Amino acid sequence: MYLKRLRDLREDADLKQSDIAKILNITRQQYGLYEIGRRDLPIEFLKVLSQFYNVTSDYILELTNNPK
Repeated sequence: MYLKRLRDLREDADLKQSDIAKILNITRQQYGLYEIGRRDLPIEFLKVLSQFYNVTSDYILELTNNPK
């Protein structure tokens, strides 16, 4: 599951959930639901986050361990 990868990327960048929520134009609570798996991450958010973190979407989805 990609949940740990989302959290790890955020924490490695020293960001809070509220910081990522602002980037996605959603509330911190909504983003928190994505990180704990209570909601599926929309594909448009996956694209934004992969560009923001400068990694591939396959890396976020844990299909590869190579971030590029």
